[in-house]
Amino acid sequence: MRANRSRSMLGSAFAGGAYAFLYLPIVVLVVYSFNRDGVGGFPPRHWTFDWYRTLFADDAMWTSVTNSAIVAVSTVVLSMLIGFPAAYALDRYRFPGKAAFQRLVLLPLIVPGVITGISLLLLTVSSGLRLSLATVILGHATALTAVATTEILAGLAKLDRALEEASADLGASWLQTLFHVVLPGLRSSLIGTALLVFTLSMDEIAVTFFLIGRENTLPLEIWSRLRRGATPEMNAIATLIFLFSVGTIVLSQWLSTRGGRSADA
Repeated sequence: MRANRSRSMLGSAFAGGAYAFLYLPIVVLVVYSFNRDGVGGFPPRHWTFDWYRTLFADDAMWTSVTNSAIVAVSTVVLSMLIGFPAAYALDRYRFPGKAAFQRLVLLPLIVPGVITGISLLLLTVSSGLRLSLATVILGHATALTAVATTEILAGLAKLDRALEEASADLGASWLQTLFHVVLPGLRSSLIGTALLVFTLSMDEIAVTFFLIGRENTLPLEIWSRLRRGATPEMNAIATLIFLFSVGTIVLSQWLSTRGGRSADA
């Protein structure tokens, strides 16, 4: 009994240490974003919203936010347009080379972003394309289509095939079944996948670094400023990014779970 209690306490202490190692720096960052004295002097003694006011008046920063949003939305559209047919084919059909196709589709999940960025940069330069937000969009879509395919494939696996069979028995065509049975059943999974891809695109820096032109995305704008030294304004924008990322990922997972429960029901 005493041995079990000791193991439980040891496990709790290890878990607490792991959580502290992972999340204490984020807590400190958030606290410093409200510190009037900047990034020095812990714990903070004077609280202020001045750094957020400075941030919201920074036109260059919000231009980079707009660029990141354009890239992320475009990436979501492209990755979903490619990922859904790929996932549907992998889940519903048998064809020669299916195993190899699945591995190729999911390969960007394994390849480091630096390798993806360099290879896409070489392809872009050899094709004579000018580096811009368009090349960044193509790079993000290449890297994140695998994420979209994986998430949609998981959603398709949860769907009740009997509904599709019933639709076919009632005389519905393949397209009618797709639009009136499959897509409505995947609504939560599709929304969750879109939110996840959007968040990952907003945070992407490795691929973006090699493909960006004159415009800056938000992560690169922050990185370029941090090279000149950390400022409280960086803490403020990092706090907002953190809250936004956590919110969208939690919503994505909740929608995916909800889609699975709906399919089971």
